[in-house]
Amino acid sequence: MKKVLTIAGSDSSGGAGIQADIKTITTHKMYAMSAITALTAQNTTGVYGISEVSPQFVAQQIDCIFNDIRPDSVKIGMGSSSAIIETIVEKLREHSAEKIVVDPVMVATSGSKLISDEACDTLISKLIPIATVITPNIPEAEVLCGFEIKDEDGMVRAAEKIAKSFKGAILVKGGHLVNDATDLLYENGKISWFSSERIDNPNTHGTGCTLSSAIACNLAAGYSLEDSIRNAKEYLTGALGAMLDLGKGSGPLNHMYRL
Repeated sequence: MKKVLTIAGSDSSGGAGIQADIKTITTHKMYAMSAITALTAQNTTGVYGISEVSPQFVAQQIDCIFNDIRPDSVKIGMGSSSAIIETIVEKLREHSAEKIVVDPVMVATSGSKLISDEACDTLISKLIPIATVITPNIPEAEVLCGFEIKDEDGMVRAAEKIAKSFKGAILVKGGHLVNDATDLLYENGKISWFSSERIDNPNTHGTGCTLSSAIACNLAAGYSLEDSIRNAKEYLTGALGAMLDLGKGSGPLNHMYRL
């Protein structure tokens, strides 16, 4: 059985973060492990509290995992502070982690920042360079490239700009563009487009976590990056298309729709 490690925050409502990752990994018939960076009190209507885990305890969790059950791939979500992000990078380098998928959680859909400027700088300068692939959405890609992205041409220019300071692959997710659900993969100068049906479903809580975890699962299974993304998008489309409707706000996906 393949093993996948997720390093992220806990979502008490189960729709995103560690909980979404574990559901995704389990549905892919793989063994899920976690290193929790923060506890959140949240539901479909918003985040009401965050309790950060100490960097030392994050390090201890990662050490325990690698020293016993070595993961075949790693997915990294939200690191809420610069110190935690630095700890994650240090430990993954120490353990020579492979197949690292980084979901660079920095800004909300509204454009408001989710982490401090210092943490954002550390994510860009230290975490992103160790990734096999990063999966920014449009607002996150705009932070990384420094200009507004309005269309597919903008996505290409953004990927080219990001690639000047990053050797890994870049998956720019186009879901935030009004008329488009097409994603762009930029890998070693090669551009690949991934189109999928846009699902008319307001319940999209945890889509970014789910996609990046599904990519990590497919990489662990030995698929190429292109095939991993294609398979992950198919899984996400199915989870959205199942039309689960829970909670009073933007609800979660049905991660178990295949079961």
